[in-house]
Amino acid sequence: MTRPDPQTSLDLSRRALLAAGAAATAALALPFAPRPAAAQTGVQTMATFATDDGVEIFYKDWGPKDAQPVVFHHGWPLSGDDWDAQMLFFLAQGYRVIAHDRRGHGRSAQVSDGHDMDHYAADVAALVRRLDLRDAIHIGHSTGGGEAARYVARAEPGRVAKAVLIGAVPPIMLQTEANPEGLPLAVFDGFRAALAANRAQFYLDVASGPFYGFNREGAEVSEGLIRNWWRQGMAGGAKAHYDGIKAFSETDFTGDLKAIDVPVLLLHGEDDQIVPIHDSALKAIKLLRHGTLKTYPGLSHAPFATHPDRVNADLLAFARS
Repeated sequence: MTRPDPQTSLDLSRRALLAAGAAATAALALPFAPRPAAAQTGVQTMATFATDDGVEIFYKDWGPKDAQPVVFHHGWPLSGDDWDAQMLFFLAQGYRVIAHDRRGHGRSAQVSDGHDMDHYAADVAALVRRLDLRDAIHIGHSTGGGEAARYVARAEPGRVAKAVLIGAVPPIMLQTEANPEGLPLAVFDGFRAALAANRAQFYLDVASGPFYGFNREGAEVSEGLIRNWWRQGMAGGAKAHYDGIKAFSETDFTGDLKAIDVPVLLLHGEDDQIVPIHDSALKAIKLLRHGTLKTYPGLSHAPFATHPDRVNADLLAFARS
């Protein structure tokens, strides 16, 4: 058998590439052909729904539809993608997993209004009704913990089985006469000023610094986490994120925590620099009827991201309890 000439093979490859390029150019010049019938009859490429006030919300819904649902609520200013590790983990355990992008965040509509906890909770209720979720476990982080608390406190009977709040903002972050240990309004005014001046740099500073505790001496910094945080944040709308600062800092969830009548697990990093534990979880546990508190010494605001194996095990144990 004769060995092919290398130069001949190279010439043939070049001619093949040129032919392919010419075909692609010709195809672009032709009118678009109709989509196949299957694509015109209900095949979804992206799952969205309209809220009660007409806002388009993006969501992910993976796993068996008859399995127990686990619903994830993301933090500010992120998206449902922040729960990738937990969604894949619970999916492998046989659960149905759902995560949405809050209005104005991620792939949801960048509307001007409705960036407050009442609208956030109402949007979750609309998603739950759309998917007809029952006996669900709701897991919320930071701002998403506030959203979850407000939704669970008002949920229809039979919709919620349990809830988990991780590094969550309840009862209230802002310093007031009733909450003197809270953070001064000037802190949140600073957030708003930094966002308005240079949102991209502000988000980079948060992700590479206090959010994951990467500003601590000896911290194991993950460039991937930083870039993913920045990516999620910049995908959302500046107006929603600006208004959301008031929503997560000034909303009082005291009444919501008292009203919740299902088991609630509080998980909190003891070195949380974003939502200090002494003014959040340590107070929230006293307001819950059926609350359990577990803290992580030395861990940051987002222990589920920096230490997913550890947190996932605790989440699964609570889900199965």
